[in-house]
Amino acid sequence: MTSSVFRTKTVEESIRDTEEPEHGLRKSLTAADLTVFGVGVIIGTGIFVLTGKIAKEVAGPSTALAFVVAGVVCALAALCYAEFASTVPVAGSAYTFSYASLGELPAWIIGWDLILELALGCAVVAVGWSGYIRSLMDSAGISMPQALSGTQNGEFGFDLLACLLVLVLTGILVAGMKLSSRVTSVVVAVKVTVVLLVIVAGAFYIEADNYTPFIPPAESSSGVSGIQAPLIQLMTGYTPTTFGVMGIFTAAAVVFFAFIGFDIVATAAEETYHPQRDIPRGILGSLAICTVLYVLVSLVVVGMQHYTELSTDAPLADAFKSVGAPFFAGLISFGAAVGLTTVCMILLLGQSRVFFAMSRDGLLPHFFSHVHPHFGTPYRSTILLGVVVAVVAGFTSIDALAELVNIGTLFAFVVVAIGVVLLRRSRPDLPRGFRTPWVPVVPILSVASSVWLMLNLPAETWIRFAVWMVLGVVIYFVYGRQHSRLHLRRTRKTGDLGSHHSHH
Repeated sequence: MTSSVFRTKTVEESIRDTEEPEHGLRKSLTAADLTVFGVGVIIGTGIFVLTGKIAKEVAGPSTALAFVVAGVVCALAALCYAEFASTVPVAGSAYTFSYASLGELPAWIIGWDLILELALGCAVVAVGWSGYIRSLMDSAGISMPQALSGTQNGEFGFDLLACLLVLVLTGILVAGMKLSSRVTSVVVAVKVTVVLLVIVAGAFYIEADNYTPFIPPAESSSGVSGIQAPLIQLMTGYTPTTFGVMGIFTAAAVVFFAFIGFDIVATAAEETYHPQRDIPRGILGSLAICTVLYVLVSLVVVGMQHYTELSTDAPLADAFKSVGAPFFAGLISFGAAVGLTTVCMILLLGQSRVFFAMSRDGLLPHFFSHVHPHFGTPYRSTILLGVVVAVVAGFTSIDALAELVNIGTLFAFVVVAIGVVLLRRSRPDLPRGFRTPWVPVVPILSVASSVWLMLNLPAETWIRFAVWMVLGVVIYFVYGRQHSRLHLRRTRKTGDLGSHHSHH
């Protein structure tokens, strides 16, 4: 029993499955495409909204240091992802990696976790995008009827724009990776240009006095109680402080979410020409670019307006208004709206690849593992998930979604880091296109820093996460375990099936 739940799928088996014509994805991506995907998904509202909010409430001008800390935590995880993606260049990212190192049940759990996290992430982003578009329409004098603008202030409504965005992006993804990467390149170019314009223009309005004190004196936060409180507070009674040196780390736990997405680059491993070389470049390159942009933007925003005066809704745009440059405020809204389209698209991309990989392994219905004969994309899983996410985005209010914080990503980081160490031990002979430096030190640091950030999340987030995980384990034992291709292969070898050779 235990042995069957923790059976691993060898790297060779994983790679062999990608060579079946009707279940293998078409290769069309380069290192540059992957870097663009990484930047495309990492730079979203985080840079336009989080920077000011965190500066005002948690870290002051030292927000720039919080971005550096969060960037380092992500870099530790990125080094582990890079080794895995170059060793097992197969769709599915953390799911596929854990199948090779930890076994089937852990792999199922991480895949189940990624599907939830990417679906909700995509829905949240689509709702945010729709909000930006509606405000741009309002300033042009066009208004959407309440019934089609989503649920607001307790009034029920269907968010038509969010729903349409997801459906259009689903169509682009079905039509092929090359088209998706072209669309992404154009949008990312616009987005990065807006960010650079903001940095350059803002630099002219910086006043040195606004940087003092760079690390404001610590204050103990009023502290929330009950299940809203961070788990670590309930466990140890330690109350997180705002400002001061510890405030930088509290801030890092929050701005960490502005970096999420580089791991999606790994889900496209199977569609890359030279994954061994290009995936590490794409992951580490996009992470480096985004960290630099984040640090510069946060320095500009606290330099333009004293951190105590920043607004929390649209801090960057309002900082420009405060110095009498409203044109840039409009440009920022435009940049944010355009930018969110690629975030949405790449979250959908990652999700459909994980779902596809799980169905190809038989853990989800095999029907979804077919690749489109003309476009070479996993069209069935893409369409199914696109429709589900479109409906979720149409009917949910952003507050309800935004609370389901991304605990899943940190969980995936922990699993991948442990997997690197285990796979080094069990298969030292594997050709690795990229090797994580200082194993096991880097993976251990990655696990420790990810767990520390997880402990800073509210207890209710942990409860929701646990409920979803339990549901996943039940589905695995009811469906996945019997239908697993690995299970069928191993039983066939022992001759249980006799003459019943099935195609699955």
